[in-house]
Amino acid sequence: MEIPMTAPDQPTPPAAHILRLSELASRKPTHFTVTPTGADHDALLADLRADLGVESLRKVRLEGKITPKGKNDWHLTAQLGATVTQPCVATLEPVTTRIDEPLERIYTANPPAVDEATEIEMPEDDRIEPLPEAVDLMHVLFEALTLSVPAFPRIEGSGPVKIAVTEPEKEAMTDEQAKPFAGLADLLKGTKD
Repeated sequence: MEIPMTAPDQPTPPAAHILRLSELASRKPTHFTVTPTGADHDALLADLRADLGVESLRKVRLEGKITPKGKNDWHLTAQLGATVTQPCVATLEPVTTRIDEPLERIYTANPPAVDEATEIEMPEDDRIEPLPEAVDLMHVLFEALTLSVPAFPRIEGSGPVKIAVTEPEKEAMTDEQAKPFAGLADLLKGTKD
């Protein structure tokens, strides 16, 4: 991605998708709409398509507001929209999915303390994040999109998929052979003779 050059005496203009919290209104919400377009964003969308394994990504949009909450905290609410096309896990035919997901983030100066000694897979409230200097809305969009894209897209009416994996030059075990008591009847017949 190329960064536009500016004259040495001019500051670099801030990106429209970066919200510096210190520059936002402290008493009312700031509304935003992010729709990745243009050459720079096309490259980012191409990277995202490759990371997600999707064939196409269209109509990507993040629309919402960020509102001051108390003295230092901020509350972001938004709606993510996108249309993705992926290969079906059963037939490899294209499956188109429309994503319309609400999302919410709470940026706080005092996030809950996490005890490092105990194992926790997920925090109690996954909306809470430490307070940053700036919120990158493109990062928020990509993170939400990554979580919203179907992991196993299936075309309507496709049947179950049977997969048999084994070492090279060996025969794969069938479901019948994998049952714990599958050979017990044959084994018992052999002891009665």
